[in-house]
Amino acid sequence: MLMIAKIDEILREAMVVIGKVSSRADLEAAKAKFLSPSGSLRELIKGVALLSKEEKPAVGQAINVCKSEIDAMLAAKLVEIESAEAESLLGEAPDPTLSKAGSGGTFCHPLTQIKNRIVEILGKLGFSVADGSEIETEWFCFDALNTPQSHPSRSESDTFYFDTAVAVENVAKSDSERYILRAHTSTVQIRTMLQQKPPIKILSPGTVFRRDAIDATHSPSFHQCEGLVVEEGTNVCDLKATLAFLFEELIGKGCEMRMRPSFFPFVSPGFEVDFRSENLGKLSNRWIEICGCGMVAPSVFKNCGYGDDAAGFAFGVGIERLAMLLYGVDDIRLFFKNDARFLRQFATPML
Repeated sequence: MLMIAKIDEILREAMVVIGKVSSRADLEAAKAKFLSPSGSLRELIKGVALLSKEEKPAVGQAINVCKSEIDAMLAAKLVEIESAEAESLLGEAPDPTLSKAGSGGTFCHPLTQIKNRIVEILGKLGFSVADGSEIETEWFCFDALNTPQSHPSRSESDTFYFDTAVAVENVAKSDSERYILRAHTSTVQIRTMLQQKPPIKILSPGTVFRRDAIDATHSPSFHQCEGLVVEEGTNVCDLKATLAFLFEELIGKGCEMRMRPSFFPFVSPGFEVDFRSENLGKLSNRWIEICGCGMVAPSVFKNCGYGDDAAGFAFGVGIERLAMLLYGVDDIRLFFKNDARFLRQFATPML
């Protein structure tokens, strides 16, 4: 069949041409010669429509095989070129005319900028930063926070569990606990209350992990910044004033905030917090849910060895969520792709 013979001829020619390729430019030229819209294989495909029904299946299969083999040859040649480039770089003497690495400046990632800004703002109110392990036990992540066994967050479809079991430190408990990747930085609050007595005023920024499918607004790894205040006489007014100060400093004057009753097992009463501002582009002047908060539940204080007179509040905000709102980003995955063109749009020099 004439068409099959032409396909075989193109494949033989491709073997010769690609075999002589020695640079990326040559490789791109070879790819264009055979696979571009005006390439020889694509030109041949245009003639398939003129074939009979009996001829089309065989010709179509031959074209697919030819294209696959050309793709494989191009890929193998690219590996050769990259290996040659790497070897030549290793043997090269440094070029004194080139600018120094990093001479363009060192910049903070946008998520780091948001975290640092929160720490700076609340540092004015006396908050200090507390850190903790990203690997925790069930007790610190769930039981100490009054989270019942039936809560969805404790299921293996929501939380990353390790098989290893351990005895819980600092806690009189006979049952062993499994290690998990922490689902929130509230574990730092529990450890702080076990180690310190009031007054306590801490922020716990850090990475947390949940079994979320990756999409534009979800990631199995993301960042939170939680706050805890434990001090005699603390009430809801103090909580509201703290958050109002944070969001106005972060977003700008005229930022409004409201609190709606909501349930969280570790606070009582609990609230969802919304804000709105004229400084949020297309989201300006719309109420946007931003964080959860509340007065620390008596059972949580009890788990940490505090008395009935203990008082305090806690709150938590997602750093990616704030960054997406403040920078007008509509896909969380952009923060993790390390595309310098994207990141430089929000770059501020590191001090």
